[in-house]
Amino acid sequence: MSFITRAEAVSRMNEWGRRQVPFFFLTDADGEKCLVEPLDRIPADELRFAFPGMSNAGECETPYPQSFSWLSHPQSFETYSCSFEIVYRNLHAGNSFLTNLTCMTPVDTDLTLLQVFEHAKTRYRVWLKDCFACFSPEIFVRIQKGYIYSYPMKGTLDATLPDAAGRLLADEKETAEHATIVDLIRNDLSQIATEVCVPRYRYLETLQTHCGPLLQMSSEVRGRLPENYLEHLGTFFFRLLPAGSVTGAPKKKTVDIIHEAETGERGFYTGVAGWFDGQNLDSAVLIRFLEQTPEGRLVFKSGGGITFQSDVKSEYEEMKRKVYVPIY
Repeated sequence: MSFITRAEAVSRMNEWGRRQVPFFFLTDADGEKCLVEPLDRIPADELRFAFPGMSNAGECETPYPQSFSWLSHPQSFETYSCSFEIVYRNLHAGNSFLTNLTCMTPVDTDLTLLQVFEHAKTRYRVWLKDCFACFSPEIFVRIQKGYIYSYPMKGTLDATLPDAAGRLLADEKETAEHATIVDLIRNDLSQIATEVCVPRYRYLETLQTHCGPLLQMSSEVRGRLPENYLEHLGTFFFRLLPAGSVTGAPKKKTVDIIHEAETGERGFYTGVAGWFDGQNLDSAVLIRFLEQTPEGRLVFKSGGGITFQSDVKSEYEEMKRKVYVPIY
């Protein structure tokens, strides 16, 4: 198992798509460091994944943590404000309509990366030995019977607040942010698909965390792929990267703003992982992400979307609120 370039990944996915060879794939945030391997050649002692309908994880090897320590050390409000100001200045200059600003938060915990992977309760889980554990609720794209689907997530609120659902749906800032991302995903899918539409708009799901439940707002975007999509699987897939829900709009300029504003490298955080069964494909955005540094320190990566209506204190609190593990 070895990492390859974007060009090699595109070629491999196109070839194996044409031959209908099942495979697993993983990309970093920039789509430049990639892994594309047949499902039966993923060594479980190096990389494990558990997706709906497919897993190489086997039986749990670590005990269930009935209790665990979790102490986060967020960057200071002053440091966050400096990054926020760079983003906000570009918003006012018209360079972006929405920018996803993320941060690195050191965490002290007695949980291991493998424990987090094995016991987190979420839709998608990925573990890369001595590197990261990801427990993502967010679908990137799914391909089923010639249709491609995306489910952008944007908008979060403490589910224990009075009338939390009503408050989230009525929030003007969250509504504008969500609408921007849905429009971006529609445009992205229109590059490779026809009949692009939004069958479901702004539906809510509850995510359980060790700090309590969160409400998350999502939408469904769908398009019809050309009949020969399998032989262009890699070309089509990489045309959609990076994921719009964790970058912003317009995508290209917003990525430049992100590189200027953020104080650390994203690495595999906000990249994409998925699997192909020979006909259909499922993939996840790598958010809710605990990383191990080369020095052995654990760092949680989280963030949120910034718009004209964003308040720096509220965004700072949202970034901190997302530093959690879904073990409860």
